[in-house]
Amino acid sequence: MTIISDLINLNLSDVTDKVIAEYVWIGGSGLDLRSKARTLPGPVNDPSKLPKWNYDGSSTGQAPGQDSEVILCPQAIFRDPFRRGDNILVMCDAYTPAGEPIPTNKRHGAAQIFNNPEVAAEEPWYGIEQEYTLMQKEVNWPVGWPVGGYPGPQGPYYCGVGADKAFARDVVDSHYKACLYAGINISGVNGEVMPAQWEFQVGPAVGITAGDQLWIARYILERITEVAGVRLSLDPKPVTGDWNGAGAHTNYSTKSMRNDGGYEVIKTAIEKLGKRHSEHIAAYGEGNERRLTGKHETANIKTFLWGVANRGASVRVGRDTEKEGKGYFEDRRPASNMDPYVVTSMIAETTILWKP
Repeated sequence: MTIISDLINLNLSDVTDKVIAEYVWIGGSGLDLRSKARTLPGPVNDPSKLPKWNYDGSSTGQAPGQDSEVILCPQAIFRDPFRRGDNILVMCDAYTPAGEPIPTNKRHGAAQIFNNPEVAAEEPWYGIEQEYTLMQKEVNWPVGWPVGGYPGPQGPYYCGVGADKAFARDVVDSHYKACLYAGINISGVNGEVMPAQWEFQVGPAVGITAGDQLWIARYILERITEVAGVRLSLDPKPVTGDWNGAGAHTNYSTKSMRNDGGYEVIKTAIEKLGKRHSEHIAAYGEGNERRLTGKHETANIKTFLWGVANRGASVRVGRDTEKEGKGYFEDRRPASNMDPYVVTSMIAETTILWKP
């Protein structure tokens, strides 16, 4: 094992200018991540300078066998926390050979919204709170829980400390530092209400970069759990019963909301979100009806309500925002398995472009 560790940690810059680029893309389920590596002649820090690539879409559920080639287009570059040096992770989106975005490429449509002059002028900021659950590899059950049994009831686990309250903190801290190394604007982590459930926050991030950063943060987390021998679950309700679900609360503001008088802009935006509640719910993640029950700090999926400091609302406004008359709000409806390209662009489209 020592030899393998030594080889993994080889510093290539001692002997060559060549670097390794790990191309990352979203697979056929719209949630699974895929990646493969290629050698580049030297360091690259501009995605437009990277070559396009291709993969077998018939093996990812994204193309038929008789016409299986899917094209990868590099969109964002991050430092590689696993290989380090000048090696990089590359977030890509996927197209047919004719240049059409494939159905699971949600980034393409999101980019069109964020490139709209009205949206770009508002400089939309996002902060996404990604909740997730770490599961035992061999059984579909959270780490630290007795197999087939349950720990004590919720209460001591949220931001808890101690071997009987915080499970797999080494995975969480490894991910935190790896994201910072990669160049992701990860702003914090914490233990969640259900034991073995954790959260990390990405943001503030502007426009399309929020989606790029969250997807790469998920990729890095998948890679770390791979080494740690645990399984990552983004199921919005991984354990039935009196246990909190997992969401991806999305904090949002525009330039107009952040400026003086912004609270009125915020209220108008929330009113628009309420009028398109069903459309947003349909796009906010699979299985969300198991989470949005009106219990466990959620609003019922069939209703829309907002309030100040109300964690049982669909949309929450912070006390500071109300007091200062400007700021941001939090859409608490997205599920942990949501596509951040879809959610961020849809919020911008509804609040900036949509005319009711």
